[in-house]
Amino acid sequence: MAEFTLRRMTIDDVPAVAALEKAIFPIPWSEKSFYDEMTTNKCARYLVVVGEDNVPVGFAGVWVVIDEGHITNIAVRQDLRGKGLGRLLTEGLKQYAANLGVVYMTLEVRRSNIVAQNLYKSLGFIQVGVRKKYYEDNGEDAFFMVCDKMPPADEDFVEKETVTE
Repeated sequence: MAEFTLRRMTIDDVPAVAALEKAIFPIPWSEKSFYDEMTTNKCARYLVVVGEDNVPVGFAGVWVVIDEGHITNIAVRQDLRGKGLGRLLTEGLKQYAANLGVVYMTLEVRRSNIVAQNLYKSLGFIQVGVRKKYYEDNGEDAFFMVCDKMPPADEDFVEKETVTE
């Protein structure tokens, strides 16, 4: 199996991430949406998992608001699913969020997406509600899940966006 690396998403990754999004989701975010997330949304943070060629094969995003992290999306290229990349992305996102002061995370997941639900449960998420007819493409319900089992923050973590006073 090829080597995979988790890193912070950059502007240069936006076209590849948008292409992944388009290939995976029935109502994908646009390239402009990802560009805006990277350039104007001060709450947004994204990670990518890349192969040896440094091209994203998966990505995950979170909006950090005070001490809450809301996972916006997690996606892995179809032919690479089942290789632990979704776990790598989710664990990495939890660590990144914890480093930013997040004490709990939330997400929505399709009622039919048992694989993702099982992954999230194995990482400490619990279902706390249902968002009826949440998904626009088919009216499917979403399970609303929360996790307060966060890893300890890395005391040496710093990023240019970090506000310190």
